Amino acid sequence: MVTDDIRRYQTNLRDELDGAALYTAIAEAEPDPLRKDLFLQLAQAEARHAELWRAKLAEAGVKATPYVPSFRTRLLGKLAQRFGPRFVMPTIAAAEFADRNKYAIQADARSISAEERGHAAIVQEMARTSPRGTVSGADIARAEPWHRGASGNNLRAAVLGVNDGLVSNFCLIMGVAGAGADSRIILLTGLAGLIAGACSMALGEWLSVTNARELASTQIAKEAEELEQTPQAEQHELALIYQAKGLPKPEAERIAAELMRNKKAALDTLAREELGIDPGELGGSALAAAVTSFALFAAGAVCPVAPFILLHGAPAIIASIAASAVALCGVGVLTSLFNGRGAWFSAARQTLFGCAAAALTYGIGTALGVSLS
Repeated sequence: MVTDDIRRYQTNLRDELDGAALYTAIAEAEPDPLRKDLFLQLAQAEARHAELWRAKLAEAGVKATPYVPSFRTRLLGKLAQRFGPRFVMPTIAAAEFADRNKYAIQADARSISAEERGHAAIVQEMARTSPRGTVSGADIARAEPWHRGASGNNLRAAVLGVNDGLVSNFCLIMGVAGAGADSRIILLTGLAGLIAGACSMALGEWLSVTNARELASTQIAKEAEELEQTPQAEQHELALIYQAKGLPKPEAERIAAELMRNKKAALDTLAREELGIDPGELGGSALAAAVTSFALFAAGAVCPVAPFILLHGAPAIIASIAASAVALCGVGVLTSLFNGRGAWFSAARQTLFGCAAAALTYGIGTALGVSLS
């Protein structure tokens, strides 16, 4: 037996025993009967996994050392008993999420890999939800309009896309203007910067979404394979997930059994609940993301270059600075919608930093222009 394999078995055994001990301690501290039962089921699952690694060590002729809970396990258990399980659940959920695929690359652990991912989804759900009859701070926050506004990821992405185009092209144009270039050269440079930057952003967004879609498809295909090979384990995971959402155990098991009668519905549910993937979307359209990214960058980049189409010399530079400053101010106002700061403060900060960056490139352009001439 390879020494590395034995060391891996010992590490896996220790991790699973720590998990069983931790979930048992949390179950003891959990006042809600449904959640207590769910924690005990998780502890039992971890104990079963531990037996797998204990058996592997026995096959290799290695006797497992007596188990002593790790410091982290003891600390989290004491914190749960002192302050309640919800105090430690975010930490545990983060750890489960980080380790959800640790067995996927271990050929002798494929049988429990899917179950570990299911555990991660269950713990994530339990960390988000409150025991019956209680309301968490997160629940209250989600009910407040200003919290909902802060989560506008689409708006944030759009504003930042415009800002990227605006600031980068503003700085580029000011740098060339500082070097004393002719207005036609500045115009050409600005248009080239607009097209190059927009194409770069579009390509980057297309690659990002395409890779995300391909990864999601691969994960769903693997989940479908596991659904065919270990349907009972997947049904059990579904039941645990619904228990984590607050359903009584019999009801959760009934729903899981109903879903398993339709493999497509079961796969869709597992993809959403366990993998966090919407099979109907798979991350959205790569083409739409690329076109949107191109348009947003171009919309920002056109502001500093547009004056050079109609004006020349110093008037064009002044108009470019004015147009860019107004655009920066507008971007700042929009950022106030999701950064929680006042509109005037955000506008002033955005304008100040954007103009400072342009002034820096103008100075560098002036210095280089003098030295080259």
